[in-house]
Amino acid sequence: MTEPTSATAAAAPATPSTAANARAARLLNDPILPTLLRLAVPNIVVMLAQATANFLESYYVGKLGVPALAGAALVVPLIMAMQMLSAGAVGGAISSAIARALGAGRHAEAEALALHATVIGVVAGVVLSVGMLVLGPHIYTALGGDGSTLAAAVTYSNAVFVGTTFLWLLNAFASVLRGTGNMMLPACVVTGGVLVLVVASPLLIFGAGPIPPLGIAGAGYALVTYYVVGCSVLLVALLRGYGGIRLSFAHRLRWRLFAEILGVGLFAAVNSLMINVSVITATAMVGMHGAHALAGFGLGIRLEYLLVPLIFGFGAGMVAMVGMNTGAGQHARARRVAWTGALAAAALTELIGLAAAL
Repeated sequence: MTEPTSATAAAAPATPSTAANARAARLLNDPILPTLLRLAVPNIVVMLAQATANFLESYYVGKLGVPALAGAALVVPLIMAMQMLSAGAVGGAISSAIARALGAGRHAEAEALALHATVIGVVAGVVLSVGMLVLGPHIYTALGGDGSTLAAAVTYSNAVFVGTTFLWLLNAFASVLRGTGNMMLPACVVTGGVLVLVVASPLLIFGAGPIPPLGIAGAGYALVTYYVVGCSVLLVALLRGYGGIRLSFAHRLRWRLFAEILGVGLFAAVNSLMINVSVITATAMVGMHGAHALAGFGLGIRLEYLLVPLIFGFGAGMVAMVGMNTGAGQHARARRVAWTGALAAAALTELIGLAAAL
């Protein structure tokens, strides 16, 4: 891979669409809190849809018995870690890099970054998929799984992690669009994916007609189905230049653009990993008390994880606004966006926490 001499050496200059220019102008000039709320609302709707699907899946898996529910509890923290890494840590870095490039008027570089984000998604997805397929049984044993609980965990894990690459690509494509300020299309795709899950989960778990019952593996394959469908829709949108950014394979790969994304993403990944390491550690401690305790803990931790996409709803909007304003040299406004979004997210999550405690 070699570094071209200019941002446009790899591809013909691209012109941002009128809609993309209008979104950028709003992020650079409109009042901060109303703009942040407009960006956050689609993602909050996604959170509510995901919460519904999450609880429905728990209900379906619970019908398979305590060992299945306990086995799923061992796997859920690792699934969430993968989602937080791909959507939050690396995904946020992708959105930030795209937003900074667009804010500085470097549209061709933003499109080149979209290709680099795709490559990162493929490599990370393949490496982590192979890693989990090989190491999964050892991890779940270390977390306290044994007998039928361990068997359920490994079955569920293998079904989910065989499709990890599609999860990484889904979140990479969504992050590219969010970097342009386009929150609506990723939100619609994720919400539509939840509908796919609502249908696919019971169908694959219990079977119907010519489809045999797959048990807990069906829950994993339903997730992979959602990843594949969502990834395909966003890929088509980016290839067609929807939202002002076109994914093109004509750009040369450049180390500088990989560093632009990973220089932020790897540091952000530490935060995501620490959150999930604490949950995994607690899971291991609860696992010592048997399958029933593990199954109950697994249901409880899903409530905890509901706050993550809610905060992500604000965070995705903040990344786009902060990145674009930083790229445009409006550093004071970028700092105000950061403080406003952080305080708004803290207030909302605290209200939810108090309500749950009560």
